[in-house]
Amino acid sequence: MSIDMGKPSTAGRAPGVEEPPDTGVGTPAAGDRHRLTALQGLAALSLDAMASVAYGPESIVLVLAAAGAYGMGFTLPVTLAIAALLAVLVASYRQVIAAFPDGGGSYAVAKRHLGRRTSLVAAASLILDYVLNVAVSVTAGVAALTSAFPELYGERVWICLGILVLVTAVNLRGVVESAKAFLVPTAVFVGSILAMVVVGLFRDGPVSTASAAGHASALGEGATTVGALLLLKAFAAGCSALTGVEAVANAVPSFRAPAARRAQRTEVALGALLGVMLIGLSILIGRFHLQPVEGVTVLAQLADASFGHDTAFYVVQFATMVLLALAANTSFGGLPVLMSLLARDNHLPHVFALKADRQVHRHGVLALAAVSAALLVFSGGDTNTLVPLFAIGVFVGFTICQVGMVRHWYGERPRGWRARAALNGFGALLTGVSAVVVTATKFTEGAWLIVVALPLLVLGFDKIHRAYTEIGERLELGRVPQPPQRSRSVVVVPVSGLSRLTCQALTAARSLGDEVLAVTVTHPAPEDRRTAEALRRDWELWKPGVELIEVSSETRSLGRPLSTYVRKLAQTHPDAQVTVLIPETEPAHLWQRLLQNQRGSVVAHAVRRDTDAVICRLRFRITTDAR
Repeated sequence: MSIDMGKPSTAGRAPGVEEPPDTGVGTPAAGDRHRLTALQGLAALSLDAMASVAYGPESIVLVLAAAGAYGMGFTLPVTLAIAALLAVLVASYRQVIAAFPDGGGSYAVAKRHLGRRTSLVAAASLILDYVLNVAVSVTAGVAALTSAFPELYGERVWICLGILVLVTAVNLRGVVESAKAFLVPTAVFVGSILAMVVVGLFRDGPVSTASAAGHASALGEGATTVGALLLLKAFAAGCSALTGVEAVANAVPSFRAPAARRAQRTEVALGALLGVMLIGLSILIGRFHLQPVEGVTVLAQLADASFGHDTAFYVVQFATMVLLALAANTSFGGLPVLMSLLARDNHLPHVFALKADRQVHRHGVLALAAVSAALLVFSGGDTNTLVPLFAIGVFVGFTICQVGMVRHWYGERPRGWRARAALNGFGALLTGVSAVVVTATKFTEGAWLIVVALPLLVLGFDKIHRAYTEIGERLELGRVPQPPQRSRSVVVVPVSGLSRLTCQALTAARSLGDEVLAVTVTHPAPEDRRTAEALRRDWELWKPGVELIEVSSETRSLGRPLSTYVRKLAQTHPDAQVTVLIPETEPAHLWQRLLQNQRGSVVAHAVRRDTDAVICRLRFRITTDAR
């Protein structure tokens, strides 16, 4: 049995090879059938960013509310600052997509321009953010559900896990399948938010305040000034609406050719929709003089004020609940691609670089689902337990990416590079400050876990890389090996009785080796001795032309006596290649495997553990029409 410890082959377009032009006619190629169009990319990779409008403006309002009604007047300026940062990020990630069409986002940028260690920090921050996004999105969606149906509150963990299983199952069928499944909920949510903004702009005042009636106001009293620190905190809190902007750049290989161009269109569409919704909602907050209240979301109050407390109000609430729950899909679209790049660079196990038939990084999807499920159970399905951990990682990734792009422009120096570098540098400054502020303000609320987890992840990447480096040196990867030489071959066949399986095993062994030895393990118990003597008599009558060797064992173990014999055989035949051929039956039905004694697995494990012999497992298939 051989194990390929080398680097996996890179899938997709080779470096330096141009992508085929997008003619816009005809049917997609077989591979492209399982890749995304720009519209599908918007549904598959933007749910996190889209859903953030449900809690981004609310985060700003809750911070500014500490300064009373005067502080609420700064909602629009803070939102405009966030929208400006969003524009900077979209412009930056358009350039990232063009410069790094193989995906990876901030990891790829940092790897090329800032060094391996910085790129690992970026990758670790993105992994933490993606995993937390799944947990936060699912728990937030379930929180909206349990708010409407309080009797389900006690079952929220099971509901969270059920939604996670659903999203995972859809993604295992392919990123295109997930895009098709989530296209309608995305369209309904975006359409309802835009309609709410448009209708609200034509209102002179709120149509209804029924949702906020009877709830205590969270507005502060008596404040007449707003300090810079409060504005900075509000800005940092509102930047949670920017999580998910990087997902498109991370998953460029998931798009149909020309992948980079389609990904850029998706990035721009995402930025435009998100910016319009954020600014529109903040205008409505000021227009309706909204006050945050306990137990009712800002979005719910805005829907109430624009549409009234009728069917349209519940459509907005239901669409928000569904999209929040499904926003986890962004992580399933972006993280497996990032993990595949890390695996190709020997920072994660190579299994994460493998793709299934539908262009799915199945192992990455399952790993994300497993870690997210553990987080959901740990948090008890409570959003407030997870929110303090959220968004820190993505700000670190944003900052590293934009610093890397400054280095990129400085090195490439195309026309207008100074303006582009200045734009990225300004964005890096803003996101860097946001990362520091968010971490500092949320440190005691649980953000310290991220501060600890991030370096641990980087150390883990380094350890895996060192292990692959050592394996590569032992295997002499990248070097021209010595010419293969033929050595004398000795094949050992474990036997316990005479059967058709024994005959086939010896036939195969004689075709493989120069010398074949049949080995049986005997025990001193009287009944075992009688069985061994019967086998010896039958062997002599059969005369297969292969020597039968008895290995005595005081205990009833099977694997260790055989591995000890094989080890001694290798010592006495130093110039020979020793192979252990293990005959096994393969039943016709899956359930019949429970009837097997697993002797072959026991022997294979012992020989692999104690010797350097080659292990060959011969399968004898038992079919229903076997004669």
